[in-house]
Amino acid sequence: MHGESAEGFRLIGKSDLGGFGDGMQLMRSGDALYVSHFGPSGMGTSILDVSDPTAPQLVRQWPAPPNSHTHKVQVADGLLLTNHERFRSDDPWSAGMAVYDLSDPFDPRQIGFWESTGRGVHRIVYEGGRYAYLSATPDGFTDRIWMIIDLEDPGRPVEAGRWWWPGQWTAGGEVPDWPATENWNTHHAMVSGDRAYAGLWDGGMVILDISDLAKPAVISRLGWDRGGETHTCLPLPGRDLVVVTDEATTDGCDGPPHLVRVVDISDERDPRVVAICPEPEGDFCDRGLRFGAHCLHENRPDSYRSAQLVFATYFNAGLRVYDLADPASPLEVGSYVPACPAGQPAAQINDV
Repeated sequence: MHGESAEGFRLIGKSDLGGFGDGMQLMRSGDALYVSHFGPSGMGTSILDVSDPTAPQLVRQWPAPPNSHTHKVQVADGLLLTNHERFRSDDPWSAGMAVYDLSDPFDPRQIGFWESTGRGVHRIVYEGGRYAYLSATPDGFTDRIWMIIDLEDPGRPVEAGRWWWPGQWTAGGEVPDWPATENWNTHHAMVSGDRAYAGLWDGGMVILDISDLAKPAVISRLGWDRGGETHTCLPLPGRDLVVVTDEATTDGCDGPPHLVRVVDISDERDPRVVAICPEPEGDFCDRGLRFGAHCLHENRPDSYRSAQLVFATYFNAGLRVYDLADPASPLEVGSYVPACPAGQPAAQINDV
């Protein structure tokens, strides 16, 4: 067990989510906070009123479908999107993306569903407009691919494009050419203009030209000598930089380090790592559960946005803040680790 520690942060409010404590991704829109749940609790989505951030009020919850989790949530342009993906079961599950109308932000009404087939949708990126970008594992593929969904009619979402690394479409006769100990698949991609920056898991980072949404094309790929499970590739506004996280997938000190990298994309056909952000100092590796990088604050519209400060979650090392004024020499300038919850050896911070 460990207590709270903070550098540059002060806790002002919290919620136990009605006892369903496996909160995962969260999105704020006005006074409403939308929280998705990882899955073990069976809860799917929670909505809180945070008009008083010191006293969040739980307003509504609904469960995930059987044998499924809905652990990702996106909110923009009056729509709420949640993923549906198989979760720890071979019994029938729900696979796809649900679309809700937010005319009443505290009482969403489902108006559409896009069925992915296969294992389902893992992660969604939607910042408003016509298109949502997501990773899913449709029938016939080894693992997650990247897909573009047209929401012109939110009640009837349709696929507009897809991309995968050659070797993933085994139903089409493709054969994986990556090492047998690795898994190349798309966790998700961040979009900036006609470029998408995708985390290819053990394949590193891929830059895609999406000027033709129906036919995304590879511009370049950048792999790593250590790490893997590449998760988020975040382009910084106005700078030729992408910040890239791995996702730690093993507990404690097991496995290779999972890092936060700074990548120079001034030549997008030859990107290069210019720095690795400092790893948190302390006994985190020995505390138990996962230790290593995971998610970034993705500079969404209507949220705090910065081209210099980067907010990264680090599982049991909590939230870390890096100053990239000099991209070759990142500095940690803040951190927050909550007190260890009862019944587990360490805190686990997933999203920010």
